[in-house]
Amino acid sequence: MIQKNPFLYYGKKLLSFCLSVFVLSVLVFYIARLAPGDPLMSYYGERVEKMSVAEKEWARDKLGLNDPIYVQYVRWLQNAFRGDFGISFKYKQNVLTVIGARIGNTLLLGGTGFVLMFVLALGLGILCAWFEDRWPDRVICRLGTVISCIPEFWLSLMLIMVFAVMLRWLPSSGAYSIGKAHDVGDRIRHLILPLSIVVINHLWYYAYMIRNKLLEEVRADYVLLARSKGLNKRQILFRHCLRGILPSYFSIMAISVPHVLGGTYIIETVFSYPGIGTLSYESARFHDYNLLMILCMISGVVVIFCNILSQIINEQIDPRIKAQEVVETTEVKRA
Repeated sequence: MIQKNPFLYYGKKLLSFCLSVFVLSVLVFYIARLAPGDPLMSYYGERVEKMSVAEKEWARDKLGLNDPIYVQYVRWLQNAFRGDFGISFKYKQNVLTVIGARIGNTLLLGGTGFVLMFVLALGLGILCAWFEDRWPDRVICRLGTVISCIPEFWLSLMLIMVFAVMLRWLPSSGAYSIGKAHDVGDRIRHLILPLSIVVINHLWYYAYMIRNKLLEEVRADYVLLARSKGLNKRQILFRHCLRGILPSYFSIMAISVPHVLGGTYIIETVFSYPGIGTLSYESARFHDYNLLMILCMISGVVVIFCNILSQIINEQIDPRIKAQEVVETTEVKRA
């Protein structure tokens, strides 16, 4: 069998990653600056309305907004390589400082939701596979299909109305109450509603994928051989089938990161949760170019990296993909 050169293989992946990040930076930079709106409003607030034309021109020159877009991009890129991403127009602070104050909240919400979702998805997938075509499987499948079709923002509003407005059991917004930033119990109470939405809206999609992967393993030829040797259903499912889907399970986890990240951003906005999602919305709304740029780059890098990682995992799982790539590479060299 033809083997790949690992340095060439991972070198191509790294080059693909770098090119994708570069293209993303160009697109975000140009689109943000071509969008309608005045970034001076973000920096100066309502004082812009009282500024004369000459004062506005001076302000734009001060912020470097009068230069051609390609000049602004080259300047931003040069500064970025030195670790300087500029200041936030709205917060008047270094963008990394602004992001650093909120990224922990997003990691807490998204990370906890990610772990809970895949633990529960694995459990539901095993349960459905165990009771295939029986009433537990049918009920879970139908209920999961209905819930997965409900928009995140609508379900969020319903939970806020019931548990925050009507019952008053849980807070409707924020990451903690005033003066209780270090109160673990208060943070948990603020986390319950947004965390529930993160888990509920993504849970069934991945549980269904795991269920189908397990059922494919159950119908494999080696399972018939295991049954002929006297192994019971539990031993076959947990010792053999579950072990067989673990590579696919990790691949699904890698692919799901962008999906979960996007959902977390929406949920943060609905619950006014002070995280990266809310910050992204504010930066886009107020044309805070420097902050918007680095937020989009962080999100884009995570998405690109996870997609490449899932591709690598899939290629390691399925030797047919690797063999096809090697054949294509060989044909190109011969040509």
